[in-house]
Amino acid sequence: MKKVFFTAGTLLIAALFTLGACNSNSCSKKTCCNAAKQIYEWRIYTLTGDSAPLDCYFAETLIPACNRLNVKAGAFQPMEYAEGEPQRYYLLLVYSSIGHYLKVKHEIWNDTLFRAAAQPFFDHSAAEPAYSNFEGYLCEAFNAMPQMRIPEENRSIFEFRLYRSPNEEANQRKISMFNDAEIEIFDETGINSVCYGEVLAGAKMPSLIYLTWYENLEKRNAAWDNFRVNPRWVELRKDPKYARTATDNTRQLLLPLPWSQF
Repeated sequence: MKKVFFTAGTLLIAALFTLGACNSNSCSKKTCCNAAKQIYEWRIYTLTGDSAPLDCYFAETLIPACNRLNVKAGAFQPMEYAEGEPQRYYLLLVYSSIGHYLKVKHEIWNDTLFRAAAQPFFDHSAAEPAYSNFEGYLCEAFNAMPQMRIPEENRSIFEFRLYRSPNEEANQRKISMFNDAEIEIFDETGINSVCYGEVLAGAKMPSLIYLTWYENLEKRNAAWDNFRVNPRWVELRKDPKYARTATDNTRQLLLPLPWSQF
């Protein structure tokens, strides 16, 4: 496994920004506060070498600027890498609405603190890129869980999943499967939800993305074992209205980076 090392000057962001977020212990899991649906922006960065410049840019510059605009950020890296696989970062930005997303996209470039702090990184990475590209996905939260649930402090492992469907209609049926019962079954079996989103724009479409968390790998594996034999799930997967809804399932176990806000 590759490890991330930070310079002494790196500021670790510890505060959780709770605007528009649900607490997993107090929120009704069925309706999750009946709130407006959030927008999730996923960025999957492929790093080119030393991660330190990108670490500092995210922790000390980009995320603080997002926070000033009422955007929370999660940051993760894969738990394990295959031999020769490049390092990757998963960045999750949470917006209260699509209007909020568009506002931030414009206003962040008018933030003089951000521009001044970011320029050294921009100048350095123009000549020596910190990443080769990032793969972006813009998602709208599901009806059954319109607001993300903040993980508990004992979380150590996250799981990212992307389900791609053979066509748009099948994708809508897969989303309905989650809305109708699958998220509830997750709740019953120890699969801890963070957020679910229909991909509005991204590299793999039509698709959906969701994120879950666990205290450790053993509890993650036990939860999925419980899920697979859960009677409600066994019946749900047999329902013909949910047949052939997913072509493939991309799974990645993730570790939170020290400056992740959840």
